[in-house]
Amino acid sequence: MSIENAIGRLAPEIVEFKVGQVWLAGAGPGNAGQLTLDVVSALAQADAIVYDALVDPSILKAAQDADLHFVGKRGGKPSTPQDDITALLIALAGRGKRVLRLKGGDPYVFGRGGEEAMALARAGIPFRILPGVTSAFGALASAGIPATMRGLNKAIILATGHAAGAPDDLDWAALARTGQPIVVYMGLRRLETIAAALMAGGLSATTPAAVIAAATTEGETVLVSTLAAIAREAATCGIASPALIVVGEIVSMRAELGQFVKLVKSA
Repeated sequence: MSIENAIGRLAPEIVEFKVGQVWLAGAGPGNAGQLTLDVVSALAQADAIVYDALVDPSILKAAQDADLHFVGKRGGKPSTPQDDITALLIALAGRGKRVLRLKGGDPYVFGRGGEEAMALARAGIPFRILPGVTSAFGALASAGIPATMRGLNKAIILATGHAAGAPDDLDWAALARTGQPIVVYMGLRRLETIAAALMAGGLSATTPAAVIAAATTEGETVLVSTLAAIAREAATCGIASPALIVVGEIVSMRAELGQFVKLVKSA
């Protein structure tokens, strides 16, 4: 059976995108294969798509005649203010558009989807949430690192490194004391600060650590090192955002599993 026929058989189960609605959707970590059928359907039905910098351009090929509105937000670079994005969503829906708000990863995991949903609710705009493969789990799978592994961890922590070193920073020492692996979003520029804080909190300098950049895309780069050396080596290699940081014993699994992931991707 062809892919088209398989998707066609599922089409009757897919919800109709109605005018005046806003759907907040996750585009996954990058590769188009990570899209859910709901998001593919939304791309095909939307009249207007408001999308972020982390949405891979190839994904927009699924859109037909939709108006595209780029509102990319990247750390350290000129970004569209959040209030302007929210106002655009409300205005487009008010004009009777089917509005797709497309975000990298999952809209409710460090994607400010909750803020946008709240604004839409207060404005009386009907909305729907389409979850996506969150970047953390997509990146780990692509890199050959299990998110959980019996005997290694009983939990996994998702954290943001955006405020590392600032007054409103996380208590990295408390996270270190859990002994559970930590996946850090938006922390590449503050990796040295984060690593130092985790070691000060009790994590060994030899704790396995990795940086996964451009996860699931053709440009994916995976650097595996130790907590003490990861910041220096990432800078030496010139790794750039978007990137996720992984700290914990689960990283050690890549030595055995990563080679098979590479073989399948290149087949």
